[in-house]
Amino acid sequence: MRFDFTYRQFARRGAKALAVFCLVSFAFLFAASIAPALAADDPSANYGLDAAAQPAGLKTDDTKTLPERLGGVVGIALSFVGTIFLILIIYAGVMWMTAAGNEQQVTKAKDILIAATIGLVLVLSAYAITLFVGNTLTT
Repeated sequence: MRFDFTYRQFARRGAKALAVFCLVSFAFLFAASIAPALAADDPSANYGLDAAAQPAGLKTDDTKTLPERLGGVVGIALSFVGTIFLILIIYAGVMWMTAAGNEQQVTKAKDILIAATIGLVLVLSAYAITLFVGNTLTT
């Protein structure tokens, strides 16, 4: 059996394989994140954790304040942005590595890298400003 693949065909297959790998990984991470919620058969059962938490001064009720809920939502959003950033960086890196001397593809890969980095910096800066202002207003 002889393999007569050109470099572009190999790169195209590699990009498709990378896309499938990223989708499967994202689906696995999503499934792993909801598994603990599905595994809780009795949400009222705490298996004696209240007895250990009270002497330590930890909260034992499940009520969350609005800032705690918003913090959770922001954390989820930042995780999603980080995942998108990672996927864009990997995509741009693969595009650059498989450019095979094509300057247009290299330029496009550089543009994706720059845009993804600028986007991440903007999102993290907005988060830092929001965190600073929120801490300043609450104290």
